Amino acid sequence: MREGRGGRARSRVPQMQQGEVMQMRTPLSCCGAGILQGGARHLWTRVFQAAWRMPGQYLVILQRDTHESQVQRSIRRLRARAARRGQPVELLQTFSGALRGFLVKMSREALQLAVKLPHVHYIEEDSSIFAQSAPWNLQRLLRPYGGIPENGTYKPPNDGGMAEVYLMDGSVQSTHREVEGRVLITDFNHVPEEDGVRVHRQVSQCDSHGTHLAGVVSGSDSGVARGAAVNLVRVLNCQGKGTVSGALAGKELQPVTDALVVLLPFIGGFSRSLNTACRDLVSHGAVVIAAAGNHRDDACLYSPASEPEVITVGAVNSADQLMSQGAGGSNFGRCVDVFAPGDDIVSASSDCSTCFTSRSGTSQAAAHAAGIAAVILSSNQNVSPVQVLQMMLHHSIRNTINLLPLPETQRLNTPNLVAKLTPPCHSLADQELLCRSVWSERSGRDRGDMAVSRCRQGEEMMSCSSVAPDGARAGEAITVNADYMECVAHNGPSGHGVYAVARCCVAAGLRCQPYAGSEPGWVAQCVDSQQHLSGCTSHSTAELLSDSRSHPGHRRHCLAREIVTSQAVCCHASSLECHLVCRGLIPYLLLSGLFLQVELSCLPGWTLTDCKAVSEGSIVVEPVAKDNSCLVRGAAGENRTAGVAVCCRVTPQRDPETKAN
Repeated sequence: MREGRGGRARSRVPQMQQGEVMQMRTPLSCCGAGILQGGARHLWTRVFQAAWRMPGQYLVILQRDTHESQVQRSIRRLRARAARRGQPVELLQTFSGALRGFLVKMSREALQLAVKLPHVHYIEEDSSIFAQSAPWNLQRLLRPYGGIPENGTYKPPNDGGMAEVYLMDGSVQSTHREVEGRVLITDFNHVPEEDGVRVHRQVSQCDSHGTHLAGVVSGSDSGVARGAAVNLVRVLNCQGKGTVSGALAGKELQPVTDALVVLLPFIGGFSRSLNTACRDLVSHGAVVIAAAGNHRDDACLYSPASEPEVITVGAVNSADQLMSQGAGGSNFGRCVDVFAPGDDIVSASSDCSTCFTSRSGTSQAAAHAAGIAAVILSSNQNVSPVQVLQMMLHHSIRNTINLLPLPETQRLNTPNLVAKLTPPCHSLADQELLCRSVWSERSGRDRGDMAVSRCRQGEEMMSCSSVAPDGARAGEAITVNADYMECVAHNGPSGHGVYAVARCCVAAGLRCQPYAGSEPGWVAQCVDSQQHLSGCTSHSTAELLSDSRSHPGHRRHCLAREIVTSQAVCCHASSLECHLVCRGLIPYLLLSGLFLQVELSCLPGWTLTDCKAVSEGSIVVEPVAKDNSCLVRGAAGENRTAGVAVCCRVTPQRDPETKAN
């Protein structure tokens, strides 16, 4: 089973020969994994980028409920066992926050002993992380990011003064006029030695990346949130390079306070440990924002960009197109949540206390998003991290990015959203219904292969869909666990892989529950009179569902054909209302032949919660929910084909408008 960005991994480690190292490129484990000699059953991992590895340096991660005394006991036991075999073990760091464990230098022989210790969950080879800006000597000064009125004065809706931003970077020139008095340099300093023997450590070079980002976040002239306080946690050296272990140690120092934003303007190879630490920060209320990376690649292959709970930000240029840097450029894909300005951004330069310069990268894009988050938190101090994300997406500029240059597999699931500031005085007190689509990884091609997508903590799943670019799918279903729901899509017998797409929403008091038909072919319906139908699912183990989908045939019912099991997704919230939009497909003639298409959009103030297709003869290729629209395409046929969308809203108490029929 494949993992959605909204869910944790479900994967098996294939059987391997002793000493063999397996390379896997999946969002779960885009790292090497191995079973060491002697049949040790614990997993060890390392990043797939060989040049980023730190051989001989390992993170030994223990089970989550391990007591601190057992951490120390494990260290002593490992040292004693290794010493008896003449293998020294050097302890570098212990971890007692989100992760319980320790960082050690040891040989491959000692690693064989470490995996056999009690309480060991997994071992990860330490690796490098990197700042995501181009080198300062390649940049040129250009005009600052737009959005400034004609009189030349930029005035944000608020200055973000109620928020604190923790910047994990290199140094910052705190005396620069842009950030003077708003930057606190913490005493944390966990960085590796610079590479090479001729490294010039001029203060201006060591401070350049961090100073520029601090200016983008809260600079008096170039900043997004000009009142926000910035706290520097130094985890990158003068070359913009750090380690996973250093980033983990830095995260343990960050306090749990209200209106906290953590900015991570770096990436490394996929790291289970780094993602876990980020997830823990979010669970304690921090808004964690990460750079997507500058490798023109799938962001799911890197950390912390691949962690589902962080806000991952890609970069666009002044024309709202994907940032390009020679052979590199902004990362993309389903692990990116939103894009932001990141090309030739003018901000503070560390060359002098009044200097400015232009830099590019997803670091700059992430800093813009961090400033926007600070502004949102200052206006809405009680909102959760996922509400900050939903508000950011809701007010983003839509459908301006040309995604055609991307690989075909990433065009569907890369968001076409460019972040912008929220309107003045905007608040969730208006009781808006805010939704987003969460895509899974593509499933395997075998019959019965599945893809899984999951919403973030604090979101409700208002619908679940399966998308197969070749039309070969066996449907989808929602599974309910103790603390969360999963959207599970099933590949068809002759399919080439399928995506699961969950529609994840927030609103005050929103609660959703799926109800299945008692037998295949039977109607699924909402059982509570206060619930509203927000979506339908359909699944069959006996036939290929290329043209047979359950659909909302009634305000509270989902209809299904024979041998098809249907679910009704039923939701309740104060003043929630939903209605259907149904429209037949229109023929279009292209060079490749005749096909059918229709796009259904919800009216202003309404939010799309489900997108389905109903056909009597045509093969439905893609019913896809994109932003607030439902796009349905099908191959031409003689019988009728239609798209069906569900649109919902939470009616503000002050709105006297009559409810929709």
